[in-house]
Amino acid sequence: MNKLWVKSIRDIWQAKGQFVAFALVIAVGAFFYAGLVTYSNNLSAYTKGYFEEHHLGDLYVSYDRISQADVATLGTVEGISRIEGRYTLDATQAWGDYKASLVVHSLPAKNAINTPALIEGHLPSTSHEILLDSHYAEAHQYHVGDELRMSVGDNSFTWTISGLGENVEHTKLSDTQDHLLYGAAYLAEAAIPSVSGSEDSAYNEVMILAKDGYDPNELGQAVEAASARMNLPYLDLTTKDRTFNYAQISETIYNNKLMSRVIPLVLFIIEAIILFLAMSRIIDSQRKQVGIMKALGVRNRSIMLHYMGYPVLVSIVGSIAGWALAAALFIPMIRESNARAYSLPGITFSLPLYSVIPPILLSAAFGMLACYFSSRSLLKEHAAQAMRPKPPKKMKKLVIERIPGLWRSISYSYKLILRNIFLNKQKALASSIGVVVSTVLLITAFGTQMALLKVANQVEEVYSYDLRIDYKTGFSPDTTGELPPSIASSYDLSSNPVALLQDDTKENATLIVTEPGNRLIHYYGADDHEIALSNDGVLVPQSYADHYHIAVGDRIKLKFTSPAMNDQTVEMRVASLSSQYSNPSFYATPAYLKSLGIDYHPTSLLVQVDNAEALESVRSFFERNPNVDTIADQQDLQKSAQYILKQNSFVFIMFIVSAVILSFGAIYTISSINIYERSRELATLKVLGYQRGKIYRLIFLENIMLTVFAAIVALPISSYVYSVIIQALSSTHQQIPNQLSIPVILIAVAVAFLLTTLSNLLLRGKVSNINMIESLKSVE
Repeated sequence: MNKLWVKSIRDIWQAKGQFVAFALVIAVGAFFYAGLVTYSNNLSAYTKGYFEEHHLGDLYVSYDRISQADVATLGTVEGISRIEGRYTLDATQAWGDYKASLVVHSLPAKNAINTPALIEGHLPSTSHEILLDSHYAEAHQYHVGDELRMSVGDNSFTWTISGLGENVEHTKLSDTQDHLLYGAAYLAEAAIPSVSGSEDSAYNEVMILAKDGYDPNELGQAVEAASARMNLPYLDLTTKDRTFNYAQISETIYNNKLMSRVIPLVLFIIEAIILFLAMSRIIDSQRKQVGIMKALGVRNRSIMLHYMGYPVLVSIVGSIAGWALAAALFIPMIRESNARAYSLPGITFSLPLYSVIPPILLSAAFGMLACYFSSRSLLKEHAAQAMRPKPPKKMKKLVIERIPGLWRSISYSYKLILRNIFLNKQKALASSIGVVVSTVLLITAFGTQMALLKVANQVEEVYSYDLRIDYKTGFSPDTTGELPPSIASSYDLSSNPVALLQDDTKENATLIVTEPGNRLIHYYGADDHEIALSNDGVLVPQSYADHYHIAVGDRIKLKFTSPAMNDQTVEMRVASLSSQYSNPSFYATPAYLKSLGIDYHPTSLLVQVDNAEALESVRSFFERNPNVDTIADQQDLQKSAQYILKQNSFVFIMFIVSAVILSFGAIYTISSINIYERSRELATLKVLGYQRGKIYRLIFLENIMLTVFAAIVALPISSYVYSVIIQALSSTHQQIPNQLSIPVILIAVAVAFLLTTLSNLLLRGKVSNINMIESLKSVE
């Protein structure tokens, strides 16, 4: 056995490049597995514990005004575990060239719902103190003890920063999580009279924790009914899963879990194919050595274990290298990405040591299986038989040889290439399979990156407005009033929270209602052609249609979950399907809603101005309106698109890099084995006087021909594999383009040819070092 270990070390040393290529192939899978699984598990476990520790509220009920006594009475509703009242307002801070928005809450005296995570200082205890969002404070260089001046409507207030902290209800404040423009703050209850303008500490919002086993939606209906009985000025109700914060982080966790399963699985399958092909060829190329070992009395079991040790060693080295790279590159990147996306104090991403075990076990298992199936027939042969080279195959005339005059017109070099390929069809096919797999992976990797770019670009293609004005709950845009003359066009719309009732399931969604003539929102079908809204049905996002098998002409049920809509459920006809990659929503017209007996109450206004110079004055006009809640512009859309790219590009760029490494590893390994197997043939050509350049060209052209064949075969396979991966990564709330473009395919194929060329250049030394005397020896 000791001599077999020496032989293993010698084999590895003689084929160092091949061993490194194998290790790189395995390292890629281990890299993605360790990084993605760590990110997914850590984020999921941390948020679950963080939300439980700080008691994230299940319901948020808005009132025009509600007293402490009414809050206590409302708390007697069956299913409420705890209830707290608070006062919520919107404030702004203005600087020379930009304005920041802050949501400000009062902090209940005995706060047990949405408790702050204090980072520095102390909670506000007087009417002049405020607890500030730590990220907002960092962006504006505020510190504990500084004075903070904010505007609330027409009034201006100054508070002293008592502390810095974070809160579970604001882990996500906006689409772009721009801490320079958005923040949160908390006041003591003693400050309510001054900011509300009333003499008492009445609230305008109630937070509710539901008892275990109670459905928040049903509990919300009970609270709404109780509010009506108590004659409370009820405005709105939002369940936890409808809040922007919770919905965004839940979707991120869901997408991360999908990616942590799909991407490593795809890479491990590709690794398995490459390992299986390569190990089979390695054992077949060492036929003579197996015969010598059998002649020396080495048992079949020991010989098999000797060859199985190679993939095990490669798996260990490659997996550890991938794990180390993930710790050095992947974890710091996801740490930075997560900090940019969410406010989660104290979250850490550490790579567990056990995450290296699955890649080792999987890759070693596939390598050992390849060794077993490749060596079992060879080990059944007698030593003398195994030591003899396989008898040459009988070569039949090629089809091209039967065409008169054509074979004679082909140069001798090309005849050698064609005869070698068809004489060794199985080996050529194995080589082609490796290149096919590599090309499929390259096309898929480039396709996903282009899909990400398309998702980001569609944000600006769909919305062409200059300003979007969202009004406060209970208020609508006054389109009958006088608007600034510089407004070229304006359209109102409403966003309604709904639930899709399909196949005994309930899926949250948003129904946007606007006029069919609204030219500031564009809708695109599956073929990227623009479609229009119809007065005889609802436009359904393709993501929902794919998941629930909805087709044009079908009938679907939508339940309005907003309290103002009294939980109405309507059956709608599907007029068309729309590709919406970001924030997919259902769309309908006011006329269609009216035909179903539903009133239309606009909540937002889209505005397009005549020129860029007038934009600021139009914005100022709406900012002076006390009923306006938020205003968004084209810069916000551009930031949203850029944010999508920043948050996702790292994973997909690393996927492309990994695809290139895997492809190079496969092509290099297969080409290296081809040269080893043909050493006798190449040595013969050397003896016959063939120059090195001609021999290089023979191998190069043969590999190029195999790559051409592989690229042609890979095209239909790539389309299928890409669609499977996109389907696995997509959900009702996330649609990814599933069509491969011609440029993507051309780039991927070009990279495959480039890698083939690079492999040939690196293997020139292997051809030069062929020992002619040793290679021409044979057992007669």
